[in-house]
Amino acid sequence: MPILRVKEIRDMPSDQRMEKLDELKTELVRLKTMVKAGGTIENPARIRELRRTIARILTVENEQKLGLNKEKKEEKKKK
Repeated sequence: MPILRVKEIRDMPSDQRMEKLDELKTELVRLKTMVKAGGTIENPARIRELRRTIARILTVENEQKLGLNKEKKEEKKKK
């Protein structure tokens, strides 16, 4: 189950998205450091979830900068 769904990410304001991005990146670095140090983490799949959520946030942020999100909504309304 994803940490954040795309719909939730799209509904967030840009500054809140960036804060969440920083939190997730910090957690990812912490988990990777634990693994590199030879420790075990409770949920190894969490690393994958974090990477995917970070990618989702960056994708939505890029779409909004380029204005692609508005175009997609207009195309759906036309159909």
